[in-house]
Amino acid sequence: QCKSKQDMETCLYADGVRTEEIPAHYMPSILSQVKDLAAKKLDAANITYTSIRSLGTPRRIALLVAGVAEKQADVSAKNKGPSVKIAFDAEGKPTKAAQGFARGQKIAVEDLVVEDGYVYANVTTIGAETAGLLPDILKDIILSLSFPKSMIWGSQTVHFVRPLRWLVALFGTDVIPFSIANVQSGKISRGHRFLGTGDFEIPSMAAYVDTAREHFLIVDPEERKQMILAGFQRLADEKGGTIMMDEDLLEEVIFLVEYPTALCGEFDKEFLQLPEAAIITPMKDHQRYFPMHDKAGNLMNLFLTVRNGDDYHLETVQHGNERVLRARLDDAKFFFEEDKKKKLSDRVGDLQRIVFQDGLGTLKDKAERLSAITVFLNHKLDLGVEDEDLKRVSALAKTDLLTQMVAEFTELQGVMGCEYAKIDGEKPEIATAIYEQYLPRFAGDDLPQTTLGKILGLADKLDTITGSFSLGLIPTGSQDPFALRRQTIGSLHILMEAGWNLNLQEVFAYILSLLDTEADKRATVIDQLTDYFTLRLKNIFQDEDMDYHIIDCVLASDTLNAAEAAKRADALIAADIRSQEDLLQAFTRVGNMIKDAEDTDVDPNLFETEEEKALYAAVTALENTVHQHYAVYDIAGAIQELAKGVPAINNFLDNVLVMHENPAVKQNRMNLLTRTFDLIRPIGDIKKLN
Repeated sequence: QCKSKQDMETCLYADGVRTEEIPAHYMPSILSQVKDLAAKKLDAANITYTSIRSLGTPRRIALLVAGVAEKQADVSAKNKGPSVKIAFDAEGKPTKAAQGFARGQKIAVEDLVVEDGYVYANVTTIGAETAGLLPDILKDIILSLSFPKSMIWGSQTVHFVRPLRWLVALFGTDVIPFSIANVQSGKISRGHRFLGTGDFEIPSMAAYVDTAREHFLIVDPEERKQMILAGFQRLADEKGGTIMMDEDLLEEVIFLVEYPTALCGEFDKEFLQLPEAAIITPMKDHQRYFPMHDKAGNLMNLFLTVRNGDDYHLETVQHGNERVLRARLDDAKFFFEEDKKKKLSDRVGDLQRIVFQDGLGTLKDKAERLSAITVFLNHKLDLGVEDEDLKRVSALAKTDLLTQMVAEFTELQGVMGCEYAKIDGEKPEIATAIYEQYLPRFAGDDLPQTTLGKILGLADKLDTITGSFSLGLIPTGSQDPFALRRQTIGSLHILMEAGWNLNLQEVFAYILSLLDTEADKRATVIDQLTDYFTLRLKNIFQDEDMDYHIIDCVLASDTLNAAEAAKRADALIAADIRSQEDLLQAFTRVGNMIKDAEDTDVDPNLFETEEEKALYAAVTALENTVHQHYAVYDIAGAIQELAKGVPAINNFLDNVLVMHENPAVKQNRMNLLTRTFDLIRPIGDIKKLN
């Protein structure tokens, strides 16, 4: 096998006898970075290759690059030098400038060529041997990796996700020599922590995956995934169950093990009397177990998990997992029984004891604001919900945070509130809303489906965001400790999904009044909130691959109305607005004339030309029809109507002098153009569509 076709691998084994594994949730990003960095640095070095692959386990990161060229590609360049007048004297002999340029390009002065009045040097740089370049390239890749948190160890100054214990770096069968943190590269790797026989040699990168497997290391994450899924499915079929698959949990488990073996455990059926969420949450979030449903959709007293090893004495591992889960479920059962002894409504007064956020009062203060905001939204949107229901659900919304179950399993906030509300005999819609207030909890999560849940969830999020901004707690690119970005996106999605035409600036102002924010500070906070929400809305539209011209058009507004902007954007796209060139050009000309003018009072008695009369007649006729189309977001219909006025607009602009010497006539013509532009203003800033 020729060296230009050999593979290169860098294995960073971050762990050893006295260290811990790389956190599972770091690994997908690390493997992505390794692959991207390798491609970037090899390309920059003009080293060709055929493919790049990154693999990894909790204790190792591997990069395999196939078809690496034996040497850099030669690079030819045509470098520009001084002008001919400077490069040669009157007799045509090279000057010192030409000689110096040639010397710098490492060519003879007679090899310079003349083109376009300048001298040029055609230079070819011969590529260096790849083997001599790889040490620096690999070291650079390793030290360029970034992590949420890094470590330093011993007397080292190198920062890495975990202490480096060994490095394998091969170009074909040859070691690529370099060191990091006093760890020297070589051929020796280390097997599975329990099943392996210690150190082993990797003969070549072509043999890496198979050699590692012989030492109980499944280095390919996709192979581990398929092993886990196959094992789960086999066990589920045996038990007659259906796996409650969670892709995020599965990805985490994949990077917790190096040699996966699936197993099935069991717990006492008595725990099935608990709310399903109180069983599933300890399983998934605390123990990394996968629950199962039976064919009827009922939760089974079984769970699936993965052992980092083979099936030797698997029943012992199973029993150990069962004991751990039983302890968790015993706690959950105790908390549930204790919590039921006190109704949610009896906990409202205790909200006063818990600070919601420094500067924003207690949870009791939060509940009182929610009551006011939900009623405000109900009337502003004319939703017809009973105000008493809104006040009731607002009072109860945060009471489950005082329960023992939620104190132990914080992931169950809202979930247990819903369960306890049902037990207490609250209205079903109130119980559901207590759960839905936290939706969506993450990107792609469900949105609230009930009107009460939408109102409460929106009020809760807007109160938190507005309050935080009023305290100057504005998220930055890397810092968002209160998850305001997620709550902002959630609020916008709720509004757009519900189709609620709500000017958020009015809501911000109302909440700031509830917070007693200084009057002279409110305008600044509202501007900051408007900018922040507008940027998030823009990102949402961009994620939907919406034309940026459309986005800029609909977001150029004095009011912040997410649902209205979304409807208008969809309507503009459906109407293919950007293809209406004549229409857009005509109205853009009008817009450029009036700039920020607002007066639309027109006196027909001041008309002096037929073009003025014709435009006025066209505008008054369109005013009676075009706004009917806007009312139902029929942009296509509005465009058809507006197109009827284009000839009159062009005739006016081509033949009428707006800047008349008579101030009254001049103003009247400006007012007519302003009134004309108002016909298309509901679409947005049409200048952004060009």
